[in-house]
Amino acid sequence: MPSSLLEEGQEHTTDLTADKRVLKVGSDRPIRISSGHRILHHDGKCSRPHGHNYEIQVEVTGELTDEGWIVDKGEITSVISDWDHKFLVERGDPLIEAFEMSGDEDALVVLEHPPTAEVMSVVLEERMLDEFPDTVSDVGVEVRETGELCATY
Repeated sequence: MPSSLLEEGQEHTTDLTADKRVLKVGSDRPIRISSGHRILHHDGKCSRPHGHNYEIQVEVTGELTDEGWIVDKGEITSVISDWDHKFLVERGDPLIEAFEMSGDEDALVVLEHPPTAEVMSVVLEERMLDEFPDTVSDVGVEVRETGELCATY
């Protein structure tokens, strides 16, 4: 990457890798996925299988790569789209066996904890940190389940 963004002949140079930068994806237009879930041990109606049109926003902090970005937006949307039109369940949920018996096990995302918006945001953050380059130092994910329920970083 060029050490300067100035025109030739100008003296000031900028070290693009010196500072942490922040990339926000979905601030104005959230990434949208449709997923089903249930909260197995919930005492109310959320214990029944149902779905949401989730809206997701992501904030990535890191150094600029040689390509000139913190992370390619496609890498962000790829992680999130793995959950689009899938059913999220907690390990041990009897629905896992039902999905497997019906041949639809590829439509499941099995989590270690209840598939709440809060857990979803944490798991997405962890997956992104694992998959993104080492130049990424932090990831924050906001998962909006409905207009009145939002889990954030």
